[in-house]
Amino acid sequence: MAASRSLYRTTTQFSQTLLRTFSTTPKPSHHNHHQQSHKFLESHSYVGSWWHSDPPRDPEAAERRLAMLRRDYAKQVKVVRKEYIREVELMRLEQQRKDEARREALRLANEEKKKLKAEAAKLRAHERELAEKEFRQTLLKERAEKLENWRMKETKREEKKKEKKELLHRKSSLWIDESELEKKILEAIVDTTPL
Repeated sequence: MAASRSLYRTTTQFSQTLLRTFSTTPKPSHHNHHQQSHKFLESHSYVGSWWHSDPPRDPEAAERRLAMLRRDYAKQVKVVRKEYIREVELMRLEQQRKDEARREALRLANEEKKKLKAEAAKLRAHERELAEKEFRQTLLKERAEKLENWRMKETKREEKKKEKKELLHRKSSLWIDESELEKKILEAIVDTTPL
């Protein structure tokens, strides 16, 4: 008995807590407003048509009536399905048209990009060709200058060689007398000139 009283108290406290929790007015939100302002469609004539009309007393009549209801319902469902299929097909065609338009736009954009890339590549190739031509000309100019410098140095070297030879010829052509030869040899031995 004491256990049932405590159980009764806990259940009443729980139910009062629940009542307090759910009885408080909820904060207004979009969903609550939508639920309050929603307008439901009128009920279909088939819904409850069996029960609202006078129920037939004869089972065969009830069966015939149910078969007619099923046939009418099947006809209406067939019409609705045809309409749905037509709408889905129209939506599919519209989506297909949009996809084709988008693909065409992408194709045109890609062609434009390719044209721009090709033009940029041609421009870079032309600039590269000009730079190579300028480099070759600079290289040829430097080579010509080096060659000219080398030729000038060679001519100077040849001239120096000729001058040395000529000087040697002039010096060697001087004849020394025998009397002075001994004197010159003695001078060369005694008076050595460092190099």
